[in-house]
This record gives sequence, C-alpha cells and structure tokens, in this order.
Amino acid sequence: MGMLATTFLFTLALSFAVLVFSMRPATAGKSVRQRLTIIAVSVQKRTPDAGAAELEKAAQSDCFARFGALLERYRFSQRLGVLLIQADSSMSVGGVVLACAGAAAGSGLLCFLVWRTLLPALAATAAGAAIPYCALRIKRGSRLKAFNTALPDAIELMARSLRAGHSMGSSIELIAEQATGPLASEFVQVFQQQRLGLQFRDALLQMGGRVPSRDLQFLITAILVQKETGGDLNEILERAAHVIRERIRIEGEVRTHTAQGRLTGWILGMLPVIMLALINIVSPGYSAVLFHDPTGQKLLYAGAILIVIGGLIIRKVVDVQV
Repeated sequence: MGMLATTFLFTLALSFAVLVFSMRPATAGKSVRQRLTIIAVSVQKRTPDAGAAELEKAAQSDCFARFGALLERYRFSQRLGVLLIQADSSMSVGGVVLACAGAAAGSGLLCFLVWRTLLPALAATAAGAAIPYCALRIKRGSRLKAFNTALPDAIELMARSLRAGHSMGSSIELIAEQATGPLASEFVQVFQQQRLGLQFRDALLQMGGRVPSRDLQFLITAILVQKETGGDLNEILERAAHVIRERIRIEGEVRTHTAQGRLTGWILGMLPVIMLALINIVSPGYSAVLFHDPTGQKLLYAGAILIVIGGLIIRKVVDVQV
C-alpha cells in the first residue's frame, strides 16, 4: 500500500509539473505583455486615469496572471516579478508560486511516506518549494554571464558605428541585428521602445533594471553623463570596453585560483552522504539505528545542519568579488 501511495503521489506531482509547463505563456505573448506594460507606464505618467486599466486587464489574460494579480499586494511578488524579467522566463508570478506549492507538497508527502518522520518531510517540503526559485536564479545567472561576455564586443561595435557617422539609435539597431543571445534581445527591446516614443534615457534605465549587470550599469552611466556634460563618446566607449574586458579577465583568474576551495566544499559536503549510501549498500541495515533511534535521528539532524553551515562558510571564503 505504501508503494502504491508513493507511486500515486509521484505521478500527481509529475502531472502537475507538466500542466504548469504546458500552460505557461508563449514567448510571443510575453513580449506583447512587456510592450503593453511599457505603454501602460508611459501613459500613466501622462494621464494616470486614461487607458491604464484596459492595458493592465489585457495583460492579465490567463489564469496564472490573474492569480499573480492577487499576490501583487505582497512584497515577495514584486521581487519574484523582477527575477522573472531578469531570467527572461515565460512563466508568470502565479505560475511560479503554484509550481513551488506543487513541488513542496509532492516532495514533502513522498519523503513522509518513505521515512515516516516529520522533520525530514518538512525539510523535503522546503527543498521542493525552493526548486523552481533556484532554477530561475540559475537561469538568470547563465543569462547574465552570457550578456557580460558579449557586452565588450557590443560596446566596440557601437564605438565604431559612431565613429563612422551613425547616430546612437542606429548604433543600437546595429547591435540588435548583429549580436546574439540575451544581449541582442535586450538591445532589440531598447530599439523598439525608442520607436514607440520612449525617451532614450528611460529605455537605457529600463534595460539596466532588467539586466542586473555592473558592467551594463557602468556603460549606461557613462553614456548618460556624456549626454549631459559632453565629451568624446567614442573614447569613453573604448575605455569602458577595455575596463570590462580587464574585469572579466581578472574575474576568470580569481575563479581559477579559488577552484580548489570550491571543489573542497563540494567534497566535504557530499562525502558523508555518499559514504553513508555506500556503507548501506555494502552492509544493509548497518546505519538503521541512526534512522530509527531518537538519539541517532538527532545526530543526523545535527550533522546535516553542520554540513550546511560548513558549506556556507566555504562559499563565503571563496566568493571573491572583483
């Protein structure tokens, strides 16, 4: 009966995940909603009561968006929305919250049926709830890394186009056409916002809000300061590209020197778990007292907490900011 219930819960959680994935809005729909939001913000600045309600209502056309609208009063919903934009995810806030709830319920019930204890089930529930959020953070990190890697080439292309006599808008259009990856999509959005009538300064600042990159913030600040105070923009862009390249190079060297520390952290964190599994495979029932005796369970909880604390300390040591 326990195996049957476990199979049922696993199938239920898998079906829920497939349902959430299949009902997520398409990329085209996400682009349309972003444009509607931009237009709504610009219209609201001019006439706060005219047209904004209709645009927001059009942007909330699916059930996940309506559920997300109910969560707008909470602060975590705003932070989650920013994370979705930065990760360029097609999911909505409501979809992420439902996915977290489904993953938490499925993992918690599955762990409770396997171990028959409350604390591991609570830990599994928390871990399951964090899986969609961690996936979004990983996606944001990979997208940010790709953006920062391609940014120096885009800056040099902008400087060459300005030197050839093109305007700033034409330079941004050129980058949007020739660049690839997340950098191209961001500059395409900046170019489209300018065509819709948004000011160049506001378009750059919105791109800086969508991409949490220090290099991009440095570039935006340099361009806006040059717009207000004057100066040779070509020289500013070339120096900015040189500084960004040097920072990326130094960051790579730092990661190379700290690779041993990160590997040590992974080994120290995973070695007790792997050894426990191997010992139980070689000698079944050898560690049964740890899982069934109250004192053994306390030792397991204390060991897990100490492993987590040690991993956090090692991560803090090897995390060198450049």
